Amino acid sequence: MVNKTEQSTPPAGRFARLRSTLRLFYHSPSPKAQRFQFAVLIVDLAIIAFFVVTPLLRDNPAFLWIDYSIAGLLLLDFGARALASTDILRWLRQLPVIIDIFILLTLLAPTLFFNLGFLRILRLWTLSRSANIWRPLKKHGLGGYQDTIQAVINLLVFLFIVTGFVYTAFANRSDGIAGYVDALYFTVATVTTTGFGDITLPGTWGKLASIVIMIIGISLFVRLAQSIFRPNKVHFPCPQCGLLKHDPDAVHCKACGHILNIPDPGHD
Repeated sequence: MVNKTEQSTPPAGRFARLRSTLRLFYHSPSPKAQRFQFAVLIVDLAIIAFFVVTPLLRDNPAFLWIDYSIAGLLLLDFGARALASTDILRWLRQLPVIIDIFILLTLLAPTLFFNLGFLRILRLWTLSRSANIWRPLKKHGLGGYQDTIQAVINLLVFLFIVTGFVYTAFANRSDGIAGYVDALYFTVATVTTTGFGDITLPGTWGKLASIVIMIIGISLFVRLAQSIFRPNKVHFPCPQCGLLKHDPDAVHCKACGHILNIPDPGHD
């Protein structure tokens, strides 16, 4: 006879325990969870580095093997993060998750999405929206630099997306763009409005693309300058109106006037 106490745990119970364990690993501030989150972050940064140099490695015989291996890693991470969420359907509707799904599709079908591969760098943007990257920074008192770091990431992502677009759409068709480095050189020169004129995009569409690149690039540079030179804000929700950001020495909420009690990290 089978002892009831020795019966196996029902599948539903094992599944719930798996989700609970993954939730702890991905969202808990415990030392063990933070080590796991740091390892995931390192893998993510290595994958992003691969995305940046992809145009230079595309002709390598091992490229597809690396591509599919990264697809497997991201698929595993994507499934684990889905199980770690409290509401999977709500989680799937978030913009960073939708972008990650698209990136995963470009990895699983690199031939079909060949001309859209440069959008994989958006993985860096979605990573910057994850709490896992900011939790250790805030723990070490660097949370005040979050706006500056995000502004730098936004600028870098824009530069590499535009570089990939220019390389894909205009390589060997415009004056001077014969490779990826030429496309990057043109992008930086256009974004900074230096405009040496030695490399230009042909035709009306090329001029329109250059105009859009300059306008968005200048906006991102201004945003970066503001985050560097303006006083840092602290994240402290107002109990009255919910405003999240205040000056470090604020006594009253600038939106509703409610008295604030912002903790000073410099004092115990």
